[in-house]
Amino acid sequence: MTSFFITGTDTGIGKTHVTVQLLRQLGARGQRVAGLKPVATGAQWRNEQLCNDDALQLQAASNVELPYAVINPFCFAPAVAPQMAAAREQRVIDTAVIVKTVEQARSISDLVLVEGVGGWLTPLSENTTLADLARVLHLPVILVVGLRLGCMNHALLTARAINQAGCRLHAWVANQLDPQYSETEATVSYLRRHLPSPCIGTVQHMNREDGSASKLDLDRFTNTLISY
Repeated sequence: MTSFFITGTDTGIGKTHVTVQLLRQLGARGQRVAGLKPVATGAQWRNEQLCNDDALQLQAASNVELPYAVINPFCFAPAVAPQMAAAREQRVIDTAVIVKTVEQARSISDLVLVEGVGGWLTPLSENTTLADLARVLHLPVILVVGLRLGCMNHALLTARAINQAGCRLHAWVANQLDPQYSETEATVSYLRRHLPSPCIGTVQHMNREDGSASKLDLDRFTNTLISY
């Protein structure tokens, strides 16, 4: 087993939702899995600790117990770009610290999923972006593509940027964000032909009243990860 870096075509694209489902399904198959969110913005104080909801979801879905500070070493209260949040608090997002936390998680796990923040080029400082962090971690990348108008451009640009950063796009997941988007099948078909890696999962929007927002079809996704 290896580990993966999860990124998206934008912020609010469904990275956490996909990562949580992967953790649950892999855990149900007997794998020791951990989800990390090294950098997060938009947090609240809980039990005298600043916590981000996405990071807490990853912690709950993991079956490897890790301290919150390992799951989310850089947590900021304002829901703004990480570079801006860090600058407000006069802090530095140190990639060396993140590398150590990922190594700690990998040492006791079969697989670690490291979820990024925002999109691929989200700034972490004046001179570094999320792409620099992914490159330092040396992890293959899984891209979550939010299906809506404009997503083909975003997906192709992100795939090109991942390659230019010296990283490898292992696979991508289609996530139907907009239930009114009428070109879902055509979009997925086009991206299957033009993205340089396979689509290994889809998330279908359902609009259900019971609070379940989507139905996952990730069997191929989890099978691919297990056999990777």
